[in-house]
Amino acid sequence: MTNLQVYVGTYHKYNEGSLYGKWIDLYNYSDLGEFYKDIRELHKDEEDPEFMFQDYEVPDLIKSLDLISECYISKEIFEILQAIEDSNYDEEVLEAYLVSFGYNGEDISEVIEKVDEAYNGEYSSDEEFVQELLEGCGDMPGNLPAYINIDWERTARDIMYDYSESNGHYFRNL
Repeated sequence: MTNLQVYVGTYHKYNEGSLYGKWIDLYNYSDLGEFYKDIRELHKDEEDPEFMFQDYEVPDLIKSLDLISECYISKEIFEILQAIEDSNYDEEVLEAYLVSFGYNGEDISEVIEKVDEAYNGEYSSDEEFVQELLEGCGDMPGNLPAYINIDWERTARDIMYDYSESNGHYFRNL
């Protein structure tokens, strides 16, 4: 995954006019306990700091899963990051799937399973996707005479009723 950082301050400092805090790279932690241990140490001058995640640089995938906000980091964020890393897909593919079909609160493993079932690859156009799809499944005879022309635009328009595309990534509608 790309950038995954949060700027951690506290509400107390913020209310007193201070933005004191630090950018923390979440990749340096394997679980939320480790993360909170370090940020408690960062703000040890407060007895019971109420952490404020004043800014964060995270991929759109993490934002779309609502794993982080100003006052909240999901306890599942590290498990989700690990599941994404262990999957066969980069964040762009998973993000494209969620843009196409939305996020309905499924467990990340369910989302990855759906991507496994639906993902057809990355293509530059609907026509390119449909042509490769039809040739790959044997629906196109390999020995068509040169005088036969296929209207790939219309064919793609008809076939795309069963598929979705986001950012060049194609998925079968389940």
